Amino acid sequence: MTMQETIPMNDDALKRLDHVEATLAITRLKHLYWHYNDTGLRGDEIAALFTEDGVWSNAELGHYEGRDAIRDFFNGASGTIPFCAHVGMNEIIDIEGDTAHARWRCLLPATLAEQGESKSHLILIDYRDDFVREGGCWFIRKLDILFNFNIEVPLGWAGSERVRPASD
Repeated sequence: MTMQETIPMNDDALKRLDHVEATLAITRLKHLYWHYNDTGLRGDEIAALFTEDGVWSNAELGHYEGRDAIRDFFNGASGTIPFCAHVGMNEIIDIEGDTAHARWRCLLPATLAEQGESKSHLILIDYRDDFVREGGCWFIRKLDILFNFNIEVPLGWAGSERVRPASD
């Protein structure tokens, strides 16, 4: 075999490669979602990660359908949530062609503004997410968020937190 010849990939290898690439793209998409949350609840960037008719839903914080509603929610939330730091883990991603369903767990230290006072909270979150590939790019179709617990941490970090400015 010369250097200019290529090794042909069979259909099975192409399917496996597509699955690996899709898994990596979905993981990156989720990490970008958390990053945009943690660097100032950047609604414009967060909304762009969703399909046009995407859904963001949480029993405590609301149900938002469509990019505009998601953008408005996040752009208005920084007064209520001045600091958050998502620590995501335990992803399980199931891919079927151009759709995927994923589960994630997240430990979230956050500062919440309550009655004019900043309070430190520790929140454990379960995510149930749906994704779709459109035009070769993966988007979030639905984020369903459950707070397993949301507890105040009395001797917490409120008032001492810092957020690295977004430079990307």
